[in-house]
Formats: sequence, structure tokens, C-alpha cells
Amino acid sequence: MGAAGGSRVLVAGLLWVALAAAVTDEPPAHTLAEVLFCQPAMPSLGLALAFDADQLFWFDFPRSRWTPRLPDLPPWPLALESPAQLLQDATLCQDLRRSLTALATGVLPESKGVPVADVFPVQPPVLGEANTLVCMVGNVFPPAVEISWQLNGVPVTQGVTQTHYTPTADLAFLRFSYLLVTPAAGDIYTCIVTREGSNASIIAYWVPQNPVPSEVLETALCGAAMALGILLALLGIALILVTRRNAHG
Repeated sequence: MGAAGGSRVLVAGLLWVALAAAVTDEPPAHTLAEVLFCQPAMPSLGLALAFDADQLFWFDFPRSRWTPRLPDLPPWPLALESPAQLLQDATLCQDLRRSLTALATGVLPESKGVPVADVFPVQPPVLGEANTLVCMVGNVFPPAVEISWQLNGVPVTQGVTQTHYTPTADLAFLRFSYLLVTPAAGDIYTCIVTREGSNASIIAYWVPQNPVPSEVLETALCGAAMALGILLALLGIALILVTRRNAHG
């Protein structure tokens, strides 16, 4: 997890289950990771279950229950880990963090990752049609970042949803933010990522790359198909005339 000092020592418990057909020297084809973290920053506690880089469940500590990342997922079987057991693990994590903080303060340097942001649409962009922009923020460590949106320099709060932190194989975290949009010509969308306690921000932009309105695209395709049909018809007539001339000649 890396060295950490001061008040930001973070402890995470990792459970890696390799889903491979045989034991080899190569990395496993898939991994199932259950990660518990605790830290002074918000969120102070986090627990997620991920398959490869896809989050399956996250644990809602205030409500003491597992929450699926997608509504279609079946509920988490409580027989595997009861909420009481998870709360005990969280208490142990916090106690361990405080002990390590006292030992590491002024001795070990603080470990921080520089987040990397990328913005892309869920569907191919079309002017005037609703879409969803995704801001994917990777290399997050510690898991304490704020993600905000702007449209043409103006903050946007409506239509914004965010996921909880997803653990990755490199012992960092991944987080997504979604924004409902209806792209128009000249729009500039901005995803701003700010780490807690930092004055610097990571910024990613998205601009519709010459999107074609659906009506214009349909008209152009119909026109091209009609022109191609006329061209083929003329070519067929020319071939018939040439064939007849050769036959009479």
C-alpha cells in the first residue's frame, strides 16, 4: 500500500481470490477483491467488493448493509459476512490506523497518488440528443477526491451521480462520475478532480467532435443511396446498349 505518514496513514485489508483453472506463474485471469479502508479524511470508512476492475457491491456503514453497484445484481448473502463482523473489522482498522500513525509520524513519507481523469460519452454523440458523460478517475490514493462538472465554465450540479471507490490491482482506487447531457455545437464540458487538502486540481475536457444531427445523417444516407441506385441503373443501361451493338455488329 506504500508508506504513509502524519495524519493520513491508511490501512486496507485485501482479499485476492484468483479465478484460474490451474496454478501457473502467470498472473491470474481474474481477481475478486474485497477491500476495507479507513482514514481521517472523508469517507472515513470504505468497503467494496470488485471483480477485476468492476465494482459489484459496496458496504453502507451507516445503514449496515451491502448495496449492489447495479440494481440487477442479486442481494449479498449475509451468511458470508454479517454486518456485525464487518463493523468489528472496521473498528480494528481504525485502531490499527491510529497506532501506525503514532509510529510513522515524522519517520515515513506520506504516500499519495496523482489522479488521472478521462471523459467520454456512453453513446456516440449526436447534437440535440440526450447522452451521458463519464468521468473516470484512476490512480486515486488515498480515496479522498471531489469530482465536479462544468459546462462552458459554469458549474453543473443537476444530473450528476457518482460511484463509491473501486479498488484496483495496483492498490489504488478508481471512481466514476456521470453527467446527463444534451450536447450542442460549441459545448465544452469539464470534469474537475480535487484531492482533499490540495490546492491543485486535475482537469479533463470533452468537446463534441463534429457530431452530425440525426436528421442530417439520415438525409445524407438516403441521398447517397438514391444516387448510387441511379448510377447503377445508368451503368446497367449502358452495358445493355453495348451488348446489343456488339451482337448486331
